[in-house]
Amino acid sequence: MNLFGLMETSGEAMQAERMRAEVVAANMANAETTRTASGGPYRRQHVVFAANLGEQGFAGSLATAAGPAGWLGTAAALPALNPPGGGPVAPGVHIAAVVEDPGPPLKRYDPGHPDAGQDGYVAYPDINPLTEMVDLMGATRAYGLNSSAVQAEKSMIASALEIAKS
Repeated sequence: MNLFGLMETSGEAMQAERMRAEVVAANMANAETTRTASGGPYRRQHVVFAANLGEQGFAGSLATAAGPAGWLGTAAALPALNPPGGGPVAPGVHIAAVVEDPGPPLKRYDPGHPDAGQDGYVAYPDINPLTEMVDLMGATRAYGLNSSAVQAEKSMIASALEIAKS
């Protein structure tokens, strides 16, 4: 890892957490959306993170530590742990996918609603505001911690340069 590797890793994590916060905000904004362009109620979205393993990767590090007859084999034996695109990449995280919640929508009896079915029930998104707020707080906290890590590295680099001057 180079001198700025921590900044790169934290920057990628900050991008991923920003996207997570945006998805949570979209979920909360659409909590009462009963009809979308694709038909039916809005579906809650989830952000799926995946690890960037760096040049050797975590699996390769474990295989190296375990020895030639290691219990893990090689990094190629665990393709799910390798990020897309091949090539060298700094350790960290990236967004693998944004997926829809497969759960069924909530049904509420409201026969006067324009989206009510023959039985008078309306399908609403299964979005719990408390769950979304906890997820948003987690994304905000992780973003802030990565920002603090970048600031700490900047301070260490500045101190190292001051030492080098003297």
